[in-house]
Amino acid sequence: MTEQHEQHAHRFERGTDGPKVILVGVDGSDSSLRAAAYAGGLARRQHALLALVYVQPVLAAGAALGAPVAETTDEIAEDLIAQIREAAERVKGIFDLRWEFHTFRGDPYNGLVKAADELKADAVVVGASEQAGHRIIGSVAVRLVKAGRWPVTVVP
Repeated sequence: MTEQHEQHAHRFERGTDGPKVILVGVDGSDSSLRAAAYAGGLARRQHALLALVYVQPVLAAGAALGAPVAETTDEIAEDLIAQIREAAERVKGIFDLRWEFHTFRGDPYNGLVKAADELKADAVVVGASEQAGHRIIGSVAVRLVKAGRWPVTVVP
């Protein structure tokens, strides 16, 4: 092996042999669970790793008022993991799917960007926003598409 070939063999490159990691943002909403199902199908067909990511919000204002923010978001994460494990058990032996669950802290957009970078995602799948205010300020999905760093699929 030449020295130049050795250098290229260890370098990460997106999009060479199909996706290796498909990242999906989940938050427990119906659209995020549909996105997870869609991403799971993609990952299964592509023999890719499905990285399910929950971004735990950091709500400084809620914490200042004495609301148990961290406990609540931890409970959501645990509930999501339980739902995902249950769904994986139902299809065990029928479908072969590799998956991991990750939690990141922060706002949804920056959390998903950080997750996609750290996990070296080849594609990002998110559910369509169900909040009316996002029509004005832009949804996480729109911001991810505008970032232009990965193919983004938005599931209704």
